[in-house]
Amino acid sequence: MDTPVLHVVDAGSGLPLVLLHGLTATHRYVVMGSRALERADHRVIAFDARGHGASAPAALPEDYGYDALTADLLRVLDDCGVDRAVLVGASMGAHTALRAALERPERVAGLVVITPAFDERSHLDPAVLARWDALSAGLRAGGVDEFVHAYGPPAGDTRWAETIERVLRQRLSAHEHPDAVADALMHVPRSAPFAAIAELEQIAVPTLVVGDQDDPDPGHPLAVAQAYAAAIPGAQLVVEEPGASPIPWQGGQLSALIAELAARAAWNG
Repeated sequence: MDTPVLHVVDAGSGLPLVLLHGLTATHRYVVMGSRALERADHRVIAFDARGHGASAPAALPEDYGYDALTADLLRVLDDCGVDRAVLVGASMGAHTALRAALERPERVAGLVVITPAFDERSHLDPAVLARWDALSAGLRAGGVDEFVHAYGPPAGDTRWAETIERVLRQRLSAHEHPDAVADALMHVPRSAPFAAIAELEQIAVPTLVVGDQDDPDPGHPLAVAQAYAAAIPGAQLVVEEPGASPIPWQGGQLSALIAELAARAAWNG
């Protein structure tokens, strides 16, 4: 398996927290640039996934599956001298963290699972894959503008349309290798981090699942977050009140929840 050079930021001290971003994002978009965790005496390790941000692309266009993403995560832990960490992942990053917890439980002290979306019942749905392919083609052919055009107006509450477009443009403009992101858009959705949500019953570390309402973020169904929280023994689920801005968009609030989970993980051993 190829090992592209990854852009890693390592700051602070204490129990290590590793931040794993979502597809088309960068390391800054897990806690939206908040530095609250470092200021609260946590060691925060954040990195751009292969092909994203300032990280190098994969050797082959198809090398963006969860096997490669999980291997990259474990390599970052090794390179940073970390035996065991709390993994904090959003969407693609959440699925990567969960796969690591299933495959290498001794490396994981706790989990914060933010807006998961993988559901084996809808995985590989042709209509869903066609949308990912359209986003990939738009980015490859016309850059950020064509990606945003392919994304279209939000399917949920139109109150969030301006915020969503602004964040999309910011995220997509942060990549040194946009063609690699286009490759990831083709292949990550075709990869399964695990076979079924029921497998999450094996997880035995403190876990927080952060969902959001479907109106602002229909791409990460609340029902999936609820199913993950129900499957993972002892997991806590938090969701914003209907009509409120999603917790995953609020870096300070999300950081406070992550710090609480990290304290539980430290106490747990």
